[in-house]
Amino acid sequence: MADKKAEGKSNLRASRPDIASILGILVAVGGIIGGLVMEGGKVSDVTQVTAAIVVLGGTLGAVMITSPMQALIGAAKSLKKVFFEEIIDPHAAVEEIIRYATKARKNSIISLEEDLDKIADPFLRKALSLAVDGTDLQELRTMMELELTQAEKHAESDAKVFEAAGGYSPTIGIIGAVMGLIQVMKHLENIEEVGRGIAVAFVATVYGVAVANLFFLPAASKIKARIHNDVSAKELMLEGVISIVEGMNPKLIRVKLEAFLHEKGGAKKAKAGSAAAEAGQAVTAG
Repeated sequence: MADKKAEGKSNLRASRPDIASILGILVAVGGIIGGLVMEGGKVSDVTQVTAAIVVLGGTLGAVMITSPMQALIGAAKSLKKVFFEEIIDPHAAVEEIIRYATKARKNSIISLEEDLDKIADPFLRKALSLAVDGTDLQELRTMMELELTQAEKHAESDAKVFEAAGGYSPTIGIIGAVMGLIQVMKHLENIEEVGRGIAVAFVATVYGVAVANLFFLPAASKIKARIHNDVSAKELMLEGVISIVEGMNPKLIRVKLEAFLHEKGGAKKAKAGSAAAEAGQAVTAG
């Protein structure tokens, strides 16, 4: 019975590897290494364990001082979002909401209570549950929008950890380079070793700048993009649930949500509302 129940659950979300992130790192690293080799250099020229330890260890320590432990744990968990994307299919969400709207219009919104356990998406399930329980419309909107706001704040906090790391690592790289130069200065009697030592010392600077611009800062931007897309999909769900509570015709809900899909930013809600109003006038005129 449990298997049948699981099979009946809606599936709006899909998780898959983010090919763009993986390829982006490979292309960036490949381009840098390729340029080095084309200039007559060797991969071993920029391979130095001590420089990596200085840069990564110093950056981690600086970030730990800057960020609360809870933010560090959240950032570590959000690292998965950089390489894996969890997609909410907005078209499938619209179709599911329309099914609920049609059922609610025929049998009242209370009839949706039996469908709550079949809803896989937690946000949609919670919004419909509040609607079925008879929560005031304004209160429902306030509660769900508060949840969206909190999700955005958590994502921003995670992104700031990576942004902080991206700001510290180049400076830590310079510290590593200076430390290398100090060691070089101890052996000025051998001019060949001095030249080689200076080259090795600057590897730490390369590591610091590279890890900041090829990973930390892009990772922060990717996390922000993820939460933006997730919030947009959840706003669509919320608008659909509110329309069901208002008793709106399923056809008008479809028009409203489809207009909501094609708009971005603050204009999408206004566009969705005007589209629904125009459709309502058309239905009335008909």
